[in-house]
Amino acid sequence: MKILVTGGAGFIGSHLCERLLQDGRRVFVIDDLNDFYPPAWKHDNLARLRNAGLSRFDECDIRDAQRVARIVSDIRPEAVIHLAARAGVRPSLAQPFLYEEVNVRGTLALLEASRGAGVRKFLFASSSSIYGLANTIPFREDDYRNLPVSPYAATKLAGEKLCFTYSHLYRLPVVCLRFFTVYGPRQRPDLAIYKFTDLIETGQAINVFGDGSSGRDYTHIRDIVQGILAALEYDCSYEIFNLGSSRPILLTDLVSALERALERKAAIHWLPDQPGDVQRTFADIGKAHALLGYEPRAPFEEGIRTFVDWYRAERACQDASSGPRPHICRPQ
Repeated sequence: MKILVTGGAGFIGSHLCERLLQDGRRVFVIDDLNDFYPPAWKHDNLARLRNAGLSRFDECDIRDAQRVARIVSDIRPEAVIHLAARAGVRPSLAQPFLYEEVNVRGTLALLEASRGAGVRKFLFASSSSIYGLANTIPFREDDYRNLPVSPYAATKLAGEKLCFTYSHLYRLPVVCLRFFTVYGPRQRPDLAIYKFTDLIETGQAINVFGDGSSGRDYTHIRDIVQGILAALEYDCSYEIFNLGSSRPILLTDLVSALERALERKAAIHWLPDQPGDVQRTFADIGKAHALLGYEPRAPFEEGIRTFVDWYRAERACQDASSGPRPHICRPQ
């Protein structure tokens, strides 16, 4: 089976592609290797994938609809897993037009190319952020009172609607997966777990917004990959699934878990709430469990310990090699 993964050089994408290659799939990757975080991280992920048997890599901005169409037409994949996006709530406040262009127009370019190439399955990486302010907790897929409070969240909701349109008009089978805060080895450096780990380890203060009572449904990368693989095999015309742990962790509890794993005390700089943030994310995963057999297995404390082990091993390798970043040292 030929599978095209957009954003395959990123955090989630590289883990997914590794697993697909291990399972004997032919994997093709599109990624623009942008500088949202150091491109060297993505080049390192690509090196891992090439070593694992990656069939083809195209450096391509998904906003370039004509080039996207040529690539998809040339590859003729059976499935497209669309992970490429501009990510993050707070950066989207500063660059809303960029987020609209990449996340909405880029998704439209992939859908149109998939329609033209006869793709048999399209998976779209959505986000828990689409639930916004109005939804009942825990968040359910059939609760349509979505009021997104950031441009990023709005673009992901728009992407879901485009996916439905193409499924309805052109019989393109689509699954939208609403990821809840994903963490694990190779995590982006702008995300809280990586950022807090790095600051606590190096004796610097961490910025905590609000009173610490906000909560996030942290989900380990292994569980997310398992959910994606299950969705790839699920037969439907259009469906939406939450992929989370269904165990929200308070911000203060996250800091405490990192302190235990690092065996260091965090210096905290308390700040007001940030615009665009929601108070809590909490996935109802009953539908994913019933239809996909999805069952998250990574305990949070264990996931944090393994993340810290990975971070320290990579940092030690960086210190030894005096390289520009830790992640070139040890495959994960």
